[in-house]
Amino acid sequence: MNADETAHLTLAMADSGDRFDLSSVKGVKVDKHSTGGVGDKTTLIVAPVVAACGIPFAKMSGRGLGHTGGTIDKLESIPGFTTELTTAQFLENVNNIGVSIAGQTGNIAPADKKLYSLRDVTATVNCLPLIASSIMSKKIAGGADKILLDVKTGSGSFMRTMEESIALAKEMVRLGEDLGKETIAMVTDMEQPLGNAVGNSIEVIEAIESLKGRGPQDLKNICINIAVSIVIMALGCREIEAKSMVLNALSDKKALLKFKELITAQGGDPGIIDDYSLFKQPVITYNYHAPFGGYINSMAADKIGAAAMLLGAGRDKKEDRIDSSAGIYLRKKTGDPVEKDEIIASFYTDKKDVIDQVVEMFGLAVSYTNQAQGPRPMILAKVDKNGSILCT
Repeated sequence: MNADETAHLTLAMADSGDRFDLSSVKGVKVDKHSTGGVGDKTTLIVAPVVAACGIPFAKMSGRGLGHTGGTIDKLESIPGFTTELTTAQFLENVNNIGVSIAGQTGNIAPADKKLYSLRDVTATVNCLPLIASSIMSKKIAGGADKILLDVKTGSGSFMRTMEESIALAKEMVRLGEDLGKETIAMVTDMEQPLGNAVGNSIEVIEAIESLKGRGPQDLKNICINIAVSIVIMALGCREIEAKSMVLNALSDKKALLKFKELITAQGGDPGIIDDYSLFKQPVITYNYHAPFGGYINSMAADKIGAAAMLLGAGRDKKEDRIDSSAGIYLRKKTGDPVEKDEIIASFYTDKKDVIDQVVEMFGLAVSYTNQAQGPRPMILAKVDKNGSILCT
């Protein structure tokens, strides 16, 4: 489809059901979308950081399917937390505490759901205009003024190559701008999982640790970059000012307090901020030992995501149940030195019968080398209405 056709389709799908009216919320409302990855818990960090900077963050999220995780599944691992909010509750949370994250209602872009079902059986899932219009129709219906897109690229993402990822980013940015929403996109690395935790409750714990200033560096870098870009969009300030606001929100623990307020407002137990034992605990912990010494050469995100799904952290079909305590914690990442028989990952599950298969899958996901590598770049490109900027 050409640009006009794609824009008309996107708007028609957005108008096929309910559209959120955020006009009662003061300030510039922002939304963030990720195209999906493994260990991607950025929303759990970025949302409270942005809210702590005084910018309303109103987001509807989805559940995970396959090897990619979903924000809603992660949040629902918090005891009592609900993502099933009425429109009034959603707006009240954004107005009162500056942030709300809800599950997508059945009547948000219902035409998109029907078209996706058709795409699934007609080999058009990978059609670029249909991918872009599917994502952006839901963002337009969400009602935010400005949109930031995190387009993942690599083995653990939907778009495997930089060329595909930049093309999708440009298409979605153009769609957003054509439909009256300032939109920017970042293309970020998903060759290996983001952060160390792959699961649901363990990703929430890692997000909390990040808000406490103790999270992994790769996750911290991406979240700071995303939050800074959102602040610039919303407030029109310079990058140096936006970065100062974001870093201050983290260092003075205002962002951590916002996350605690979000948990409380949506029925969750805020005690989990300081007591991780309140999360469901796995029955089995299995430590994976390195078969070789040297350095980690690669950790294929898709294979690790599939292994975590087998442990119970994900779903193969929409109706599958998720074990919130299941997952994989990576104790080593690409480029790290490792000694033979050193623990490089821990598996958490209630299913003893899958351990052998997960060990085999994880072994195929990790490769080793004798030479040290430098750190992987995380932000690979930025795309706005003027085009793309390669960051590596």
